[in-house]
Amino acid sequence: MFGDLLSVFYPLNCPACGLLLYKSEKVICSQCRFHLPKTHFHHDSENMIARQFWGRVPLSAAASLFYFDKKEKVQRLIHQLKYKGRKEIGVLLGEIYGGDLMESEAYREVDFIIPVPLHPGRKKRRGYNQSELFARGLGISMQKKVDPNLLIRHAKTATQTRKTRFARWENVNNVFGLTDAVRPGEGKHFLLADDVITTGATIEACAQTLLQIPGAKVSVAAIAYAPH
Repeated sequence: MFGDLLSVFYPLNCPACGLLLYKSEKVICSQCRFHLPKTHFHHDSENMIARQFWGRVPLSAAASLFYFDKKEKVQRLIHQLKYKGRKEIGVLLGEIYGGDLMESEAYREVDFIIPVPLHPGRKKRRGYNQSELFARGLGISMQKKVDPNLLIRHAKTATQTRKTRFARWENVNNVFGLTDAVRPGEGKHFLLADDVITTGATIEACAQTLLQIPGAKVSVAAIAYAPH
């Protein structure tokens, strides 16, 4: 009863389309859940994201939940997650996608989920890392351990928006490292979790860092992929 009364004064809206949520709907409305543009890349080992990294970094698998188009629902969804404090979006999308990824043998063998880190200063201002929230959701549905501390960002970088592919790579080159704490043993399979993949420069830099661990394998999962 209290929840119903609260929703009268503080109605919950779908962050993708803006429409009011029904009582039975959680975070995202049923219409958007059904119609948001899923990629189904986890069923195709040679999908657009995987091919983008060929010759750059040896990934075991790469996929995203959605396609990203400017001024469309997925962009609004991610904007609400990153800048409007809607942290529940990241966790829910991770839970949804984790279930999908477990249909793929490549993702079932993952040992640790590693979110792409934010610089501590940026994380402090925002209050959270959206990729870590997504990773947490993946961990719940995949029943895998999430380690947000293994990979660290040494330096604050300028936003990647509007940068060329080379400029994006140059912007993140050599800014990631591994913590000096006890690291996982050799031969582990890491799943890098990110919000949006465009040129893949950040993912490439993170993966190259994780591959410094002897015998490591790296796969990638993102909320969305923006073909460039």
